[in-house]
Amino acid sequence: MFSRPRKKALFTVSAAAVAGTIVAAVVAPSSKAGEPAGRVGAESAGDRLFPKLGNGGYDAGSYDVKFDYRPSTPKMDATVTMRATARQDLSRFSLDSAGQEIKSVSVQGARADFHTSNEKLTITPKSPVRKGQTFSVRTDYRADRSKNLPNPSWPSGVRYPMKHWVPTEDGFALMGQPDRAHLFFPGNDHPSDKARFTFRISTPKNLQAAANGSLISRRTAGDRTTYTFRTRHPIPTHVVQVAVGKYREVKQRGPHGLSIHSYVPADQYAQLKPVVGKTPAQVAWLEKEIGRPFPFEAYGMLAVKSPYNGVALETATLSTFSSLGLNRPAGQVEPVMAHELVHQYFGDAVSVRSWDDMWISEGHAHYYQKRYEAARGFSKIEEDMRTLYEHDAKERQESGPAGKLTSPSAVMFNTNAPGALMLHGLRNQVGDWTFRRIEQSFFDRYRNKAASTQDYIDVANKVSGRDLAPYIKSWLYDAKTPPMPGHPDWKSKP
Repeated sequence: MFSRPRKKALFTVSAAAVAGTIVAAVVAPSSKAGEPAGRVGAESAGDRLFPKLGNGGYDAGSYDVKFDYRPSTPKMDATVTMRATARQDLSRFSLDSAGQEIKSVSVQGARADFHTSNEKLTITPKSPVRKGQTFSVRTDYRADRSKNLPNPSWPSGVRYPMKHWVPTEDGFALMGQPDRAHLFFPGNDHPSDKARFTFRISTPKNLQAAANGSLISRRTAGDRTTYTFRTRHPIPTHVVQVAVGKYREVKQRGPHGLSIHSYVPADQYAQLKPVVGKTPAQVAWLEKEIGRPFPFEAYGMLAVKSPYNGVALETATLSTFSSLGLNRPAGQVEPVMAHELVHQYFGDAVSVRSWDDMWISEGHAHYYQKRYEAARGFSKIEEDMRTLYEHDAKERQESGPAGKLTSPSAVMFNTNAPGALMLHGLRNQVGDWTFRRIEQSFFDRYRNKAASTQDYIDVANKVSGRDLAPYIKSWLYDAKTPPMPGHPDWKSKP
């Protein structure tokens, strides 16, 4: 995510709250003769920053989401079918779900009992699901785009500033980061459980739909058109995107024939076509910089006619921007474009295992953004890094170190600079060649998977033949700003 200047975090989570919320699997009442008794899947992924988020007992493999968009109402009839693999015998399990009217749930085609409470959709299948079994869960529901419910930890009485169902003058877009994708569909809304997605969006035929992945089909019947998009690779839930509006498509080809399809407001096509036209060159630059081909089957930019909460977002295969900000000078727009492009590698293709690992996503995006700025002559990387270093101590004092933030809201803004500084210092310490090998080895090892800080440390140690754990951990966990390798004169004060 590329954001406005960060604000001080407004809420915190205590260790006691975390410990009290993680729900272990328990033995369920016995079932029919000959069937496994089953267990109750955990109602948490055990995340320190978002203790109520995620679920246990299964791994999601794919989601098939259907939206029926009607401009006259904020409510949409919708269906999601999740295919998952059971990691234990399951007599009952849960999905994250908020702001939806659940109509019915079926497991393996059989109606299932369900109830909703505390942003959980709890499901009791007719027969327990066996460990190792691949099973389907279909939920029919009504989504309400007027419901932008905050994280449950958000303090009462404090205005919630974000819109996750993002309204536009002729439709809507989504912003699920960090933990609000379950406003859009019931699912396992934690970045550690990636899945493939299919989106089927029905709209009036004068409107265009856009979503993650590639357009598989577009069928018109009467005054309605249904668009089907599908991702080839698994992505985390918080970077899904579905948008509807009056868009025009800009088609391009990137390196190796990469399909690049961007969507811009129809009445801004002439102004924005040259901006999105810079995408192929940026992809080529980043492929050379990282030394790896673009990780997905397609890419593009989505320009929405909305402030989009003052940010841009790394929605997988289709980075999302406010069209209002894309007419700025190249030195302001191109770095934001590069930032979201880097996220396709780090954050989307390699996602984070927990929200404490968010520096892997934001730190890499910020670091390579700064290298892009230097390559384009917009700034000088040593000057930029020194400025970041000077402010680091104050940010640690306000929000904690990047790997142990004091607030869930800080994951949106306070992991960029510390992560970039750690990577810059690591490069200074091990040299360009070894640094590139660390980055490439880490990406290769965890592409299409989720990775932790310890995973990065393990790769760095193996590739370099050195113990880099103390250095990396000092940047991510220490209360005080560590020294910058190669720059003993740099200072940082609270």
